[in-house]
Amino acid sequence: MLNTLSSNVVLAKARTKYGRRLTPGDYNELLKCRNVGEVAGYLKNHTVYSHALAGTAENEVHRGALESLLKQKQMEDYYSLCKYEAEVDKHFSMGFIRHDEIEYLLRAVLRLNSHRTKEADYVFPSYLLRRSCLNLEKLGTVKSAQDLREFVRSTPYEKLLEPFLDKPLERLDYTGIENALYHYLYGDLLKTIRKYFAGQPKKQLLNIYTTFLDLNNYVHIVRMKTVYGTNAETAGRALLPTGTLAEDTLKKMLKGTTPEEIQGPLRHTKIGRKALDMKCAYLDEIPERMNFQICRHYIDFSIYPSVVLISYVFLSKTEIRNIITIIEGKRYKLAPEEIRSLLILEERNPAAVAGLSAQRKE
Repeated sequence: MLNTLSSNVVLAKARTKYGRRLTPGDYNELLKCRNVGEVAGYLKNHTVYSHALAGTAENEVHRGALESLLKQKQMEDYYSLCKYEAEVDKHFSMGFIRHDEIEYLLRAVLRLNSHRTKEADYVFPSYLLRRSCLNLEKLGTVKSAQDLREFVRSTPYEKLLEPFLDKPLERLDYTGIENALYHYLYGDLLKTIRKYFAGQPKKQLLNIYTTFLDLNNYVHIVRMKTVYGTNAETAGRALLPTGTLAEDTLKKMLKGTTPEEIQGPLRHTKIGRKALDMKCAYLDEIPERMNFQICRHYIDFSIYPSVVLISYVFLSKTEIRNIITIIEGKRYKLAPEEIRSLLILEERNPAAVAGLSAQRKE
């Protein structure tokens, strides 16, 4: 009885929180804003982010600080839901922390490769400072490969980065480091799902993650083969943990030398047909947009708290990504419609509208 009550609370609360997401009208207003300050002002005065931005002087906030505040709000929502779904908190919380740690480590690598020796001014969400295994407040002082080695010492990242920091090269191998870090993250998440979940919750969680990984591998193959001319063997070693794509399908994709040749084997799979028929502004958007569609379906129709909660997290991340995209678009003076084409939004069809209306009535 207690488990049933807890499950119903998670389902109701997650759907209610998602029902308070930004509306099409909100996006229209955000696209009209001229700078970061106006975006922060609109979010603060007219949306669910008002509490997160309370006390913020919108004319003084910069992109990094705004992103930090938005992520903080997202994780507070997540932790509030985990009170009723301990299994998700137990098995996934650290995965989300690791993801954010990796993002900051990769930013540090980019800074080293650009030879910026001035101390960096990072802004970290408070939840990350509390729970990270890294002393993040020292990240800005990292000015060399040796500094980075010391920074990750005695953490899970030490052995992962060691092969890349041993070589006294002028530039660190960003692509290799990125792959090693994300392979570690997603490999661990897949092991967690397969070990601690069963039945339909396991199937649906794996669908979320493996689809994302399969399509990311497709993007990597296209880029490595057509942009960098990487051979099949080297490209294959750089892939993330595979999801549902058969080994034979991956081998055929790796043999391709043009986008069309790589797409061919993928289009013969169910996920490939659906993904390649989506309208996307750029290649990297394909995994993100498919992930959005899957999670959008599950938050409405899944009856499993773990799946609905994870779907809510990913959908929240997409919304924050959209806000940051708008900010970056304003920074580079892109036209509103050009920025809109880069956003991941709901398709306005009768089924989607019906689902939205039913959700808002809960």
